[in-house]
Amino acid sequence: MSPRPKIALDKNTIMIAAAELANVHGSEYVTLAMLAKKLNIKSPSLYNHFDGLPGIKREMAIFSLQKLYISLEEEAEGKAHGDEAVLALSQAYLTFARTNPGLYEFALSAPDPSDEQVHEAGKKIVELVVSAIGPFDLSDEEAIHAVRGLRSLMHGFASLEQRRGFGMPLNLDESYQLAVAAFIKGLKK
Repeated sequence: MSPRPKIALDKNTIMIAAAELANVHGSEYVTLAMLAKKLNIKSPSLYNHFDGLPGIKREMAIFSLQKLYISLEEEAEGKAHGDEAVLALSQAYLTFARTNPGLYEFALSAPDPSDEQVHEAGKKIVELVVSAIGPFDLSDEEAIHAVRGLRSLMHGFASLEQRRGFGMPLNLDESYQLAVAAFIKGLKK
């Protein structure tokens, strides 16, 4: 039996491998056995970095939310707040869901929503969106409703698209842009 090649095994390396598995096969494919196989290690080695599969899923939720935040922030950078920023954020969200389907699943399925690190990772995304909608001069309560509404629109579209829920031969990007534009119009007083 030939020896296994040595790799620098750290949390980030494991998260990247888990993300690759999830993006290709789906989040349910991220198991200790499949991750060990991908990394060419034995499953018990993963316990040096995580508290089993629940620990990996927790870290994947945080990792995914952080990656989503980075994608949104990069797209929003340099954009004026308001219409332009909301359009940019919504497009970045859909692009993230399209290019990282497995990570997107993890970003939505935090194993323990009361977990402080998971909450903080999600909170940064909410703050980014609240900042983008700032020029619409909404009360704090209205802003939260708006963030929820925009998230529902973006997630609903991304989820339906991933499950091939749009059967009519119309351009999906155009449908999405029209929906977001209608949402933005509704924010204006």
